[in-house]
Amino acid sequence: MIREAGSAAGMEKIATAPVAAPATTLAALASAAGPVPRYTSYPTAPHFRAVPDDEDWRGWLGTLPEGARFALYVHVPYCRQMCWYCGCHTQVTKTGATLQHFTELLTREIDLVAQYLPPGAQLGSLHFGGGTPGILGAEGLKRIADPLYRRFAPQRDAEIAIELDPRHVDAALVAGLAAIGVNRVSLGVQSLDPQVQAAINRPQPFALVAQAAGLLRDAGIDALNLDLLYGLPHQTVLNVVETVERCLALTPDRLALFGYAHVPWMKAHQARIDAAALPDTLARLEQEAAAASQLVAAGFRRIGLDHFARPSDPLAIRAAAGTLHRNFQGYTTEVGDVLLGFGPSAISTLPQGYAQNIPSVASWRQAVQAGRLPVARMRGLSADDRLRGAVIEQLMCNLRVDLAAAAAAGGRTPEVFTAALDRLDLLHRHGLVAIDGWVVTVPEPGRPLLRQVCAAFDAYLGQPVVGVTLPRHAAA
Repeated sequence: MIREAGSAAGMEKIATAPVAAPATTLAALASAAGPVPRYTSYPTAPHFRAVPDDEDWRGWLGTLPEGARFALYVHVPYCRQMCWYCGCHTQVTKTGATLQHFTELLTREIDLVAQYLPPGAQLGSLHFGGGTPGILGAEGLKRIADPLYRRFAPQRDAEIAIELDPRHVDAALVAGLAAIGVNRVSLGVQSLDPQVQAAINRPQPFALVAQAAGLLRDAGIDALNLDLLYGLPHQTVLNVVETVERCLALTPDRLALFGYAHVPWMKAHQARIDAAALPDTLARLEQEAAAASQLVAAGFRRIGLDHFARPSDPLAIRAAAGTLHRNFQGYTTEVGDVLLGFGPSAISTLPQGYAQNIPSVASWRQAVQAGRLPVARMRGLSADDRLRGAVIEQLMCNLRVDLAAAAAAGGRTPEVFTAALDRLDLLHRHGLVAIDGWVVTVPEPGRPLLRQVCAAFDAYLGQPVVGVTLPRHAAA
């Protein structure tokens, strides 16, 4: 129970000792909390606002200082087939002309944005995501990388990363990746169980994953990430653990363990998944806990909500030092000034706030062809947004935040968080949050509910969003 006691300095939060919660209680609390965001930004994307043109976005870009360091994200919205679990902005194409036209327009967007930037732009990191970026092939990726490297000078420590579908990785593609400086690859594995793969329309033998990993390492691309999912149809603790065991044989540097979000009202193709085959909240938590224990036993460090890295990996080093960051690509070691996103639906972060490109490929194409920056929505940040965003980022990265220090840095008093601490009372009483004065810590048993802890500090959660009547987030 949290109680308040008066002091000469004002009201101070004092906490009694919590009691650890069993798994069934954890599941009940997760279900009761309802859908919450993944907090790759604050405010989150549903609270961005539509803009009539690109005037404000041009103005924001023009205020950046000379020599600014950039993180760049390139969104490729195409796949060869639709995986039914997918929650990304993507569509299926098998037409080379479509991909070539997209590549041409993407280079045009890069030029449009670059004309508003000050000189001396530095490239701190570049991430190709999707969709399936590898669908562009070695030549298509080179046609995108070349203008980026001309406009943004790559730094010696720059991380050049790409997400790949292991089913479509061959020697020619890997040689092309090495040629443009790719030094980190994320392979989408999700699950290696045949029944699960059939249920999500992603047949993918382990041999293909191993082959892709071997080709990458033979080309000198040694930094390997593997992306896994739990909570998929027909997943069990046993087949999740078996998938992790086989992945460990590939000696990855990092693994991401994401919870599947079933939102067929937002992604129509997810309706092809049999909802009756989905594990319930308790089963999901048991799958996550088993996989996490297995990875920790194998020597990986837990990073934030859903990442695992070897102790020597830069992500683990940053996490141990308390200097990890989080953006729209998830956890990152990049400490650049700006994140710029290119391609349909890509989101950018500038000191002033956030901007999102037009999600529709056709509408994005029309804007770029007309010579306009293809921005659809923006969100300027208030002082309160910045304060709460900093608190949420610290919790998501470090599982700990000193609210008094955060408030002081924002020119506020910690009492601004009194209501948030009250909302944490139930989690605290079950041992899932520790509160010592104004310091909030999420202990290991509470890690699965980290997003729910962050939600206590979200001033927008629960507010209506224009045009949205159904939940946009997953509960666990």
